[in-house]
Amino acid sequence: MNLKKGTTRRRGAELESAILDAAWLELTENGYSALTFEAVAARAGTSRTVLYRRWPDRGKLMLAVVRNAQAVSPIEVPETGDLRADVITLLQRVNEARAGMAAMLSAQLGEYFRESGTSPFDVRERIIRQQRSPMEQIIDWAGARGELDTSKLTARVIHLPTDLMRHELLMRLKLVPAPVIDEIVDQVWFPLLRQSGALVQPTPSAT
Repeated sequence: MNLKKGTTRRRGAELESAILDAAWLELTENGYSALTFEAVAARAGTSRTVLYRRWPDRGKLMLAVVRNAQAVSPIEVPETGDLRADVITLLQRVNEARAGMAAMLSAQLGEYFRESGTSPFDVRERIIRQQRSPMEQIIDWAGARGELDTSKLTARVIHLPTDLMRHELLMRLKLVPAPVIDEIVDQVWFPLLRQSGALVQPTPSAT
């Protein structure tokens, strides 16, 4: 992150990026309690007025910071041609990209949750609202290949692998072992797909 204190004539996206980078550093280094407009403005080399024009309070700034942190390190949705391989690969990528973030947010956002009366679920919903999830894309591809009858799937079933992965990350606060990822898919999700009748053509690699 290139933050040049005292940089002038930054406008638009360049200025906003510098502010969000500065706010991310404040959040990760010092926690939500230190995420003041004064501290962020000083680190970004701008003024509090500039921040207030964009975010009316630090809670909205915090959501923008987390949303930006995810946007700059997006998780590529795998398309291997095989449902199981797609989901396993996706969970592995989530594991590698989000383990550190899950640990940091759990440790640093306690005060935000108390102050705002919200929960990690609320934060996630506000950040990903109106975005199509990787699991939904994987399900669409599997349906098009004839592996799944997507009409028999509920939103809860579709997102179960990533929901369980998120739980593991939050509970462990570190990388999830590969065998656990396999268990989520092979011992929990695939049996549920079979029971619901959604698994039309069993994936050869599924055990």
